[in-house]
Amino acid sequence: MRRITFSLIMLLAAAMVLAACGGSTAPAADNSSDDVAGAIGNAEETPAATVAASDSAEAATDTTEETSDSATGEATMDGGVVILPVVDPLTVEGDVVSAGSSTVFPLAEAVAEKFNSEGYAGTITIDSIGSGAGFERFCVAGETDVANASRPIKDEEIAGCEAIGRSPIEFRVGTDALAVVTNPENDWAADATVEELAAIFTAEKWSDVNADWPAEDILRYVPGTDSGTFDYFVEAVFEEDPEPLLSAPNTQFSEDDNVLVIGVEGSPYAVGFFGYAYYTENSGKLNILNIGGVEPSFESVEGGDYALARPLFIYSDAAIMSEKPQVAAYVNYFLSNVNDVIEEVGYFPSSDEALNAAKDKWSEAVGQ
Repeated sequence: MRRITFSLIMLLAAAMVLAACGGSTAPAADNSSDDVAGAIGNAEETPAATVAASDSAEAATDTTEETSDSATGEATMDGGVVILPVVDPLTVEGDVVSAGSSTVFPLAEAVAEKFNSEGYAGTITIDSIGSGAGFERFCVAGETDVANASRPIKDEEIAGCEAIGRSPIEFRVGTDALAVVTNPENDWAADATVEELAAIFTAEKWSDVNADWPAEDILRYVPGTDSGTFDYFVEAVFEEDPEPLLSAPNTQFSEDDNVLVIGVEGSPYAVGFFGYAYYTENSGKLNILNIGGVEPSFESVEGGDYALARPLFIYSDAAIMSEKPQVAAYVNYFLSNVNDVIEEVGYFPSSDEALNAAKDKWSEAVGQ
């Protein structure tokens, strides 16, 4: 599990300590840990965040009344795009807890970092534990305010939510192109059909898939069974039957996409899959397979030509957003700002229609 906690207070405190010490020292980080908690930013970034917060606070002094009016206003339309009431992060109080998809994690991280940098003084916790585990914490334990997911919620998960008095609301926030990757030394598999993918992820040797390929064991690195990425791949490649993949030889499962990256990077005979953002982060270490002759790109995803494109979601609940205005503000901010960061992260925007529908759901949930 990976955890990121965003807190402007922690960033300001770090800046004050650095100023008092008369220098800056970047904190040590253990990137191998599966459970990382702390403020985002290093010693060089902290002063900039502090200055931005100071400037925003000064500006907010003269615009408090205007901000309040806009935050309680109604959604409007502009050029066919729904515009939600403006959220001023400086006026938002209270913490937000979210958990779920490792695929959605970098997108949620980017939005939370932007929210924080614009003056939000609370704490946003994001746990990367897989879509299924995220729904369990949201719908069974009732521990989180927001569930991040790379697949739609299942009927049994909805029932779990209803059992604790929650009615999950689905917000589409983007699109992912699932990336099937190999080691850079793999010069034989550059393209595969969906049918060939089924063979690659079940056969013992590469030569079992294609006689011209090496007679070497296929080493597979696959997202864990709690992952929405696993569920989507099983649905798209194995017609919803997970057993062939679960019983495939030489297969390692992990909820941590970085473990999968390291595994594929470590052997010329390895193959794996995960969200496109993790490929873009590691494109110098990995090859990506075209699927049916189509490379994942904005154009191929937008045009529906890439076979392994899938929606990304966040979920919350009207009662939670009513009881915790900071959650309503965070979801609003997410929907209003996600397209500012989504391509930097390595994903693709939802259509205007899908994002408008998500914004309409937010307006309905908060009674606007």
